[in-house]
Amino acid sequence: MDHSGHGMTTDLPPFTLGRGLEFSPDLFFLFGCLAALGLYGWGVVRLRRRGDAWPVARTVLFTVGVLTIALVMCTRLNDYGMVMFSVHMVQHMVISMVSPILLLLGAPVTLALRALPVAGRGSLGPRELLLKLLHSRYMRIITHPVFTISMFIASLYGLYFTSLFDTLMASKPGHIAMMVHFLAVGLVFFWPIMGVDPGPHRPGYVMRMLELFAGMPFHAFFGIAMMMATQPMVEAYKNPPASLGIDALADQNAAGGIAWAFSEIPSVLVLIALVYQWYHSEQRHAVRKDRQADRDGDKELAEYNAYLASLQARGR
Repeated sequence: MDHSGHGMTTDLPPFTLGRGLEFSPDLFFLFGCLAALGLYGWGVVRLRRRGDAWPVARTVLFTVGVLTIALVMCTRLNDYGMVMFSVHMVQHMVISMVSPILLLLGAPVTLALRALPVAGRGSLGPRELLLKLLHSRYMRIITHPVFTISMFIASLYGLYFTSLFDTLMASKPGHIAMMVHFLAVGLVFFWPIMGVDPGPHRPGYVMRMLELFAGMPFHAFFGIAMMMATQPMVEAYKNPPASLGIDALADQNAAGGIAWAFSEIPSVLVLIALVYQWYHSEQRHAVRKDRQADRDGDKELAEYNAYLASLQARGR
């Protein structure tokens, strides 16, 4: 078999879903996924052993999120993604827009803060370092909407419409770095919007929806630009291997369609998560108000009635 400089085969047979889903692990992502599942499982077991509950739904969502990363990086989809723009775009969209949403709904940071032991007085342990990072200026910057939306957009236009993409695709470390970047950008973009974990920026629900819709249209515009192009725009995919039996321009148009479609799917997922979180937030607020009313004899209502009575007395 012929191999390119990054170690991927270049004489692959024509793509089919069955071939694409064959096991072909990238060791970096394989060990990364196993480590993530292992650490998360350790945290859940630690909580359960001391009698604390942890929602099963969060565990399921985090596990599925990790598996989506493994799906696109530890199968032959990763091999085909090196020579087919359309398959690469599936990888990009999944790892930057589907995997982050599922991982964030699993609340891994909250789990870590609850499971990690508290260090002794005057010392810094893993839990204290994590808290320090969460409250750092660096974290406030990278989770600010100006930064997250800019990075979300730049990861499309600044990568595919410049020579940077070809530079990264020329080596295996470059390709891995690009995929890690996609995942990181997705995490910091969606974390302030619908993440369960605590963070420096937590705007109201209406603002979160506005942040979501501020970024999503650029994916659609990017996909449309790809679909309307009359010649291949990315050097790495201009000359696909003859064994694939594909046309470079048709494959690019398919990649554009995938990017356009994925601008809608995450929006729906995130909106569902936001509405769910909003509803439960209102429910918790109502419960707190009821408890407060029980404790103080509904002092707030009594004060409001007294205020109305004073207004009525003034009007006489």
